[in-house]
Amino acid sequence: RSLRHTPTMERRRMEAVLLVLFLGHLVTALDVPLDLPQPPTITQESPKDYIIDPRENIIIHCEAKGKPHPSFSWTRNGTHFDVDNDPNVNMKAHSGTLVVDISREKVENYEGVYQCTARNKHGTAVSNNIVVRQSRSPLWSKEKIKPIVVQEGVSLVLPCRPPAGLPPPIIFWMDNNFQRLPQSRRVSQSLNGDLYFSNVRREDSRNDYICYARFPHTQTIQQKQPINVRVLNLDAINDTMADFYNDTDLFSVDERRPTFLIPSGTSSTKMVLRGHVLEMECIAEGLPTPEISWTKISGDLPAGRTFFLHYNKTLRIVDVSESDAADYRCTAKNQLGAVHHTIRVSVKAAPYWISGPPRNLVLAPGENGTLTCMASGTPKPSVTWAMNGIPIENSPKDVSRKVEDDTIIFTGVQTGSSAVYQCNISNDYGYLLSNAFVNVLSEPPRVLTPANKVYQVIKNHQAMIDCASFGSPIPKITWFKGSRSMSLDGDYYITHNNGTLEIYVAQAQNSGKYTCVARNSLGIYENHVHLEVKEPTRILKQPEYKVVQRGRSVVFECKVKHDPSLIPTMTWLKDDGELPDDERLIVDNDSLTITEVTENDAGVYTCIMNTTLDHDSATAELTVVEHPDPPTDLELTDQKKRSVQLTWTPGDEHNSPIQKFLIQYEDSLHHRGHWHNLTEVPGTRTTAHLKLSPYVHYTFRVLALNAIGPSRPSFPSRMYRTDPAAPDENPTGVEGFGTEHNNLVISWKPLSGFQANGPGLHYKVMWRQKALDSDWTTVTVANNSKFVVVGTPTFVPYELKVQAVNDHGEGPEPKIAEGYSGEDLPIAAPENVQAIIVNSTLAKVHWDPVPFHLIRGHLKGYKVYYWRKHSLHKHNPDHMEKDILTFSGNHTHGMLPGLHPFSLYSFNVRVFNGKGEGPPSPTQQFKMPEGVPGPPTSLLVSNPNLDSLTLEWGPPHDRNGHITGYTLKYQPVNNSNELGPLEEVALAANETSITLPNLKYSTRYKFYLSAKTVTGPGPDITQEVVPVMDEAVASRQVDIATQGWFIGLMCAIALLILILLIICFIQRNKGGKYPVKEKEDAHTDPEFQPMKDDDCTFVEYSDNEDHKPLKGSRTPSNGTVKRDDSDDSLVDYGEGGDGQFNEDGSFIGQYSGKSASRDTAEGHESSEAPSPINAMNSLNSFV
Repeated sequence: RSLRHTPTMERRRMEAVLLVLFLGHLVTALDVPLDLPQPPTITQESPKDYIIDPRENIIIHCEAKGKPHPSFSWTRNGTHFDVDNDPNVNMKAHSGTLVVDISREKVENYEGVYQCTARNKHGTAVSNNIVVRQSRSPLWSKEKIKPIVVQEGVSLVLPCRPPAGLPPPIIFWMDNNFQRLPQSRRVSQSLNGDLYFSNVRREDSRNDYICYARFPHTQTIQQKQPINVRVLNLDAINDTMADFYNDTDLFSVDERRPTFLIPSGTSSTKMVLRGHVLEMECIAEGLPTPEISWTKISGDLPAGRTFFLHYNKTLRIVDVSESDAADYRCTAKNQLGAVHHTIRVSVKAAPYWISGPPRNLVLAPGENGTLTCMASGTPKPSVTWAMNGIPIENSPKDVSRKVEDDTIIFTGVQTGSSAVYQCNISNDYGYLLSNAFVNVLSEPPRVLTPANKVYQVIKNHQAMIDCASFGSPIPKITWFKGSRSMSLDGDYYITHNNGTLEIYVAQAQNSGKYTCVARNSLGIYENHVHLEVKEPTRILKQPEYKVVQRGRSVVFECKVKHDPSLIPTMTWLKDDGELPDDERLIVDNDSLTITEVTENDAGVYTCIMNTTLDHDSATAELTVVEHPDPPTDLELTDQKKRSVQLTWTPGDEHNSPIQKFLIQYEDSLHHRGHWHNLTEVPGTRTTAHLKLSPYVHYTFRVLALNAIGPSRPSFPSRMYRTDPAAPDENPTGVEGFGTEHNNLVISWKPLSGFQANGPGLHYKVMWRQKALDSDWTTVTVANNSKFVVVGTPTFVPYELKVQAVNDHGEGPEPKIAEGYSGEDLPIAAPENVQAIIVNSTLAKVHWDPVPFHLIRGHLKGYKVYYWRKHSLHKHNPDHMEKDILTFSGNHTHGMLPGLHPFSLYSFNVRVFNGKGEGPPSPTQQFKMPEGVPGPPTSLLVSNPNLDSLTLEWGPPHDRNGHITGYTLKYQPVNNSNELGPLEEVALAANETSITLPNLKYSTRYKFYLSAKTVTGPGPDITQEVVPVMDEAVASRQVDIATQGWFIGLMCAIALLILILLIICFIQRNKGGKYPVKEKEDAHTDPEFQPMKDDDCTFVEYSDNEDHKPLKGSRTPSNGTVKRDDSDDSLVDYGEGGDGQFNEDGSFIGQYSGKSASRDTAEGHESSEAPSPINAMNSLNSFV
């Protein structure tokens, strides 16, 4: 391995040494950090040829960087452009970009050649000349295009001639429905947009050949007037003239050898610029359609850059180079001959860089350097230099600078000689303009690569570790690994001029920490980075070649191994492009599945496994077996009056054997343009003996069928005419029926022209009554498929016959068909009608059938009309809405479902035929028995108490009989929704409420209430209730608070407290202590503390105490207060907000079970009267 790579490494070292010796200074593409002084550098500018949209403001870009930041100015058409004095032009802040407002000015006023200048105290940079032109999409000129009439087989050119636009438009042809016109080897579009026909066919006749021009810059489309093309059908002309010229074809389509439509002559020339696209085209006419081929006379066509377009009529070579200058030959060929055309191509070149544009030069004082502007072109371009935008010959002299053609040599530069130099290279086909500055700096080294950056590389691949640095003089870069025992240099490591460390073949042991050290005469700087070597990605199981039938599924497998630390991404390509956006293509982790394969799915599929570092790929081809190609060379032999022999040549099977051939015919005499199946033969045969019918002008075609399906039809055979004869068959579908009660319509399916066997087709129509053995009545009918017999008796059977006749005789004896004359309404109603009650909602109706002769038509069935008159309850109104049940066929009974119980119904029965209904039977009535009632209309709870409640309900809406009573069931339900024992109570029919005592408090109950009649109980109505403990207790509290004795007691207590406070106040004012007070001070009752002076609140009602549950109470998790063993505490059942007394001493509001809510509402500053509950607690302290 080392032997193989050593010469390459040595060659690279030599090239680097030679470059240093030649330049005298190491020149690199160097970016000066923006915090250091530097001349301007243009970073963005508009293209040289700048086409603008006239509907939008003009934006001409010019951006530059430098230190200090540069200022900008512009020239237009070679003179200074005063931006500040033009109200429509604005220059962006800190930028040279111009924005031109065209809302008040025409765009034409701002077309021209612009150039941007960026300058600071270190130099001046200039942009390219920017030619600003507005895009144009002119309308098509008005013209009246005459219809084009051509003979079948000749060539044709449909001109497009679009209006000249900027940029040129894209041309395409479509029809009135905006569908692209189909193109082929025979019909194609030329490069200038014209539509060429090598030879025209009948199917080319149409009136909507429309050329469209799309202008891409403004995204507008212009349309040419439609062109009408009519192709003369020579077969039709020959058929018309055959009777006059003894059946001889006067006009025929002559085959001919190819000739070129474009280009003309035998040779032509073409010039193309280097790097551009070369397009040459040859379009030929001829019959059969010629095939086009291309050759390069002096060598091979360039591989990878050559493309054949428009069915080989266009040769395209991209990225043209000087080697493409040669003679090219196009050949048009068909079976009658060939023709050639030679195109001599010359290649010119606008100036182009040989080794890139000159690069910026950073020099320390006293250093040497070189700016080189090496370019080429055809013809050879000229080179001119400028400094800070001024021709260098007009610039101040500098002894350290020497200009030699395309090179400027700097020797011993000094501080202050920084500048921007412009190199301009031009010839007849273009120019190149490049800015490069010389910046004289003294700067210690710095490393620009981020510290501790991690590089990842695949094993056995090249590793490149950056150490981008800056300094003046340019720093020298040294690399170390790990402990820095020695610098990295040798066969495995290469340090490039820009400081990058290259490891040619990275291995696992190369992973680790690397240090780059940058040194120059002004200082030293070091930076640390890390390298990780990863395992490569490899495809273990590649996709395999597949052959599949259309409509089937196919799976390509692609199993991959990769480094576990890398995230893989699987991508599939088809023919080196993206997979079609089709839901039939299913991509999994390691496979591609294509369902319902079509012929478009055939191609080369590639699986690519990508990671952030590498990829692997594998390809496989999919072959789809398709429909066979159509047969060719149809020939008719062994011609007889009613038969002929047809032979053909099979087409390509496309990997699926032909199973059979289908032979079709067209009858141009009776049904022109329509093809019918005639017969089939096995796929191994190429001949068929065809049985024919008289008086038909046959044209045959053949289709091949394989496992995939049929081919396209072959081209038709020549026409074969058979002689007329008498009909071979009679009409089918003979039937008789009446449209009126006294007529008979005889109809039949007429024979087609193909079945007529001759001219003068008509029909002999015959009929007679079936019951009477009478003679046949006969009429002749032509050009019709029915006959009406009038004056017939109503609905009697007839025998019918229809025979085909033409000018050459009668058809065979026809078969006898049967029919009936017209129907009339039935004249009788069903008898013995009766109703039988099945249950409370179902009844069965019986009747005797109406005799056949009284129906007077085809029996269709019976209809029962029924309606509910009223419910059997008193004072119920009558219902008149009628329902109808239809019983098709010869029924004698029927069921009436969905009836209302306990109701009176009326009904009658009628027979009906195809004409309509007969008279109704006498209306009868029946009563429906009682049924079970519906649920009660409501079930409400009232007067809930601790251990009782009252239920109230409403009677059922649908009683369905006499209510005999109610049944109430109830049972407790625990917190787990488990049901307890069921209690049942029987209630009288006139009851609508009940009070249930002895219920468990705070227990949920479920109630079920149903009504019943003599038939039984109806459905339940249910309700769930919890006896409300809190409301009951609150009610008690209110009752106590409103009693007179309670108010008197509270007033007495208040008076007593007031007297005690007065006495204490008097004693305090005397200033002496007494034994009782000393005792109170020494033994303060913890349950009763005096009020604090600062907040006027009792100590025992602090927040901490308020949140504790009261003695003898239990607070559940849901916040409701449940009852315990003691009923004495009013506070246990308190609910709601802040209770308080009114001015008259009555209690208002509700009691609060928690003082925390009171504290929240009132605050510590509340002056409201205390709750009576708290007052009672205070009394408890005294007691």
